[in-house]
Amino acid sequence: MDPVIIVGAGPVGLTLALALARQEVPSVVLDEGPGKDEPRPARTVVLREDTAALLERLTGVAVADHGVRWTGWRSVRRRQVLTEITFDEGDPAAPLHLAQHVLTGALRAAVAHEPLVEVAADSRLDSIEQERSGISAHTRGPKGTWWRGSYLVGCDGPRSTVRKLQDIRFPGRTSVERHAVAALRVELPWEGQALLHRMPPWRSSGPSAGEVTARPLPDGVWRLDWLLPPGKDLVTPDILVARIRETLAGWTDGTTPAYDLLDTGVHTVHHRLARRWRAGRVFLAGDAAHLLGALGTQGLDEGLRDADNLAWKLAPAWHHGHHEALLDSYQAERRAVVAARLRAADQLLPVLRGGGGLRHYVPGAARGHDALLTDGHLGRGPVGAPGAYADSPLTPRHLEAEIQVDTPFGSPVADVRVTAEDGSFVQLRDRLGRGALLVVLIAPGTGVWDRKHWVSAGVMPRLAAAVAALPHPAELLVAEGYPGAPAHSVLLVRPDGHLVTALNGVRPADLYAAAEATLGGAVPEEKEQEEKKEEAEAGSGVR
Repeated sequence: MDPVIIVGAGPVGLTLALALARQEVPSVVLDEGPGKDEPRPARTVVLREDTAALLERLTGVAVADHGVRWTGWRSVRRRQVLTEITFDEGDPAAPLHLAQHVLTGALRAAVAHEPLVEVAADSRLDSIEQERSGISAHTRGPKGTWWRGSYLVGCDGPRSTVRKLQDIRFPGRTSVERHAVAALRVELPWEGQALLHRMPPWRSSGPSAGEVTARPLPDGVWRLDWLLPPGKDLVTPDILVARIRETLAGWTDGTTPAYDLLDTGVHTVHHRLARRWRAGRVFLAGDAAHLLGALGTQGLDEGLRDADNLAWKLAPAWHHGHHEALLDSYQAERRAVVAARLRAADQLLPVLRGGGGLRHYVPGAARGHDALLTDGHLGRGPVGAPGAYADSPLTPRHLEAEIQVDTPFGSPVADVRVTAEDGSFVQLRDRLGRGALLVVLIAPGTGVWDRKHWVSAGVMPRLAAAVAALPHPAELLVAEGYPGAPAHSVLLVRPDGHLVTALNGVRPADLYAAAEATLGGAVPEEKEQEEKKEEAEAGSGVR
């Protein structure tokens, strides 16, 4: 079968290519550029723990070693500290901050060693032709040619050619926020700690709305962002240097410390959402599908979640075909999550930036501002937190043995230690992204015994038979415990790490029904389904 065509060689496109390769799906990445990225220290990304872990699984590189995990967060208004949060070492709530070109470089290096991924540099897409059996894409440039693929995914950014060729509307708001940005090497009084300073007391010498953010990077480098007032006033180099000197002096008792200016820019935030994320065999992901970023939120983090969600759904379709409902669920899940974040941000922007309306929304004006902005920067609350797929069309219905655990259904699972089928101890998150469903038995006490002593005892044979009979490949894991899960409960986890359901004991029929729903009903022929159900019931002694 033809490879998946990925248009765009940014972090989202390269992540998708590696995620597909992990599930034995070949791809060709059409790179409009020369195949390398210009270092831009002022262009950085903030990742949550689960997206950083996704990148580490795919690249084999400890991404955290190339960035800085914040040791804390402070929010200051004038000279008053409103919020101060300390992150312990290994705290999953601590964001990871790194330069985007470093991240892209790690992804490119991994792709270069992946035989299932081909990168075509200097290849600019100019036309797409869909057929019932596949898709063709034409590129122009030194290597202009026709490419044949099974599916095509547009990861080609805000001005997506794929989106335009498919005539997909991209409505939303332009210039929601503007920030002057600088990356500089300097010693600041709060090493490793990110800072949001609103209404700083020093006098402004340039355009500013009175808000500056400082976020640490490796090697003593900091990224500083100044919120600019509405409009298109030019930010000249002289204005920006004056702003840097003034801000640094304000943070260090009036004397500007020595600094090395590495990079500058103006970052404009837009809020847009594509009407459709799928058009037949064509999909959109990342900035081609959505733009967000106001109030401290991070758009790339959502783009990586797009790639993770789409990869495991394209894999069964590529290997087996006839998975339309599963492919449709990509748009249903991901678009709903991003739309909710955009709605929350658009509702809060007038409150936080309008100056005067806050008391109608949040009691305690200054601290209400601070709480909402902190949520955005730290990836919490309706603006910043990654969404769950509770209302997904893949959610199983009417499971008699279903129970609640601390993780809501449709949300990312907790990363607990599990015993794999070969008897090794691994983290649950390490088993994600391989294309298989994960079935996790909660069995306290198993961690102190060799696997051979309990693999054939108790409920294990019944559960193993039920897992073998599922309509999709699944891996059986055993955990000592899971937050909120009683002993002998069984969790079903999707390949992208979202919890499908939790069952009270080994219930083959419910487990099969949940797995079937997770695949969107796109399973083998009805007769084969019935045979597998009978096998599951026979293996468990249920009639």
